[in-house]
Amino acid sequence: MALTPHDIARMLDHSTLQPFLTEEDIRKGCALALKYNCASVCARPCDVPILAELLKGSEVKVCTVIGFPHGSHETAIKVAEAQLALDEGCEELDMVLNVGKMIRGDYDYVKSEIRQIADLAHSRGAIVKVILETCYLTDEQKVKACQLSEEAGADFVKTSTGYGSKGCTIEDLKLMRASVSAHVRVKGSGGIRDLDTVLSARAVGASRCGVSATEKIMLEAEKRYAEGTLAEVTELKEMAGGY
Repeated sequence: MALTPHDIARMLDHSTLQPFLTEEDIRKGCALALKYNCASVCARPCDVPILAELLKGSEVKVCTVIGFPHGSHETAIKVAEAQLALDEGCEELDMVLNVGKMIRGDYDYVKSEIRQIADLAHSRGAIVKVILETCYLTDEQKVKACQLSEEAGADFVKTSTGYGSKGCTIEDLKLMRASVSAHVRVKGSGGIRDLDTVLSARAVGASRCGVSATEKIMLEAEKRYAEGTLAEVTELKEMAGGY
């Protein structure tokens, strides 16, 4: 089957996470995501009520972040943050694992925290994406974090917050895809700013991409589709890093 702009849009979590964004910016972001029928709008926790209002009845999911951006909140705070988000209408939770605990090798802590949030989300019909913040982990730690996430019931593993020292890479996406079963999907984020990068992420197994350059990506997808040149890629483009 030929690739369509809709296929691209359904990969995109439109990101509205920057600290300087106003309510007007969030509303514009929702309108943009609705225009293209993106997978979700991923916004700051305080913006969930706005998303729930504007995205109601659409296919665009309400998404927020938990323990963002450092992952170092107490587990009880992360769970409470997740509970409030779900109560306010959130359908997808992108949680940052505790990076320091992961590096230290405290795997029981990391797995228990993910499981608590995943169990809560699933009880409410929501899904969980675990942000590894790959820039701080060795390849061995990335693999282990993926395995712990799957064992704990996560629906996705995700590369980055966009606020670490580096965003995602093609190699990280390949490694993460190989480290989980087909039941767990992979999301790339951090440095995905154009269509070719989205296509590269797709080529190595990413199902979602966190982006703020949604309009730029979708305009290019529509242009290529009209020209008959929108297609899967074999030549991969590396990410630029950061949101």
